[in-house]
Amino acid sequence: MSFVIAAPEVIAAAATDLASLGSSISAANAAAAANTTALMAAGADEVSTAIAALFGAHGQAYQALSAQAQAFHAQFVQALTSGGGAYAAAEAAAVSPLLDPINEFFLANTGRPLIGNGANGAPGTGANGGDGGWLIGNGGAGGSGAVGVNGGAGGTAAPADSSTTAAPAALAGSPAVVSPGTGGVGGKVMLFGAERLLASSGSPTAASAESAGPAGPAGCSAQAGKAAAADTA
Repeated sequence: MSFVIAAPEVIAAAATDLASLGSSISAANAAAAANTTALMAAGADEVSTAIAALFGAHGQAYQALSAQAQAFHAQFVQALTSGGGAYAAAEAAAVSPLLDPINEFFLANTGRPLIGNGANGAPGTGANGGDGGWLIGNGGAGGSGAVGVNGGAGGTAAPADSSTTAAPAALAGSPAVVSPGTGGVGGKVMLFGAERLLASSGSPTAASAESAGPAGPAGCSAQAGKAAAADTA
């Protein structure tokens, strides 16, 4: 979310696209240089030699102009990138004094902010993803699980969403986990925002509620519960 006119993430994406375009143009100019700057004369006569020299001079002039255009393009991309960073810094500086007092009240009384994104769980820890703001904000992505450690569950939903039942106790005699645990689920959101999920530590993929298994041992994700149920079958 952005509180200024310019969206820093859009500016950063535009700068990346422009840099890629500049690289493509530079590669095309380099490929054309050999065939446009050093033309062979069609014959041994003076006219053919003069024509080849004329076209070669035009090719060299084009390469000189192209080099100037590339330098201008690089400066423009740098300015655009710096501008996006300046907007992001200005946004953070302007929003922090306004939101901090409000969010501190909600954090102290409800455990989650009013506005803002939830923090991501640290990779390899299976930590839970932080909950997004009550009003606006995305839930934080759960941290990937380490070897022998199940990924943490996502952040709890709003108090109104109390239909989720508690996870059962650990199953007796269950085999030890020897593979990387399942990544934690992203924190819940309220009115606006999106939940982000992290399936496993191998590659982040979106997990759906339909594919989730039964609840696993306490503190485990639903995916870990599916694995535990399969082991005891």
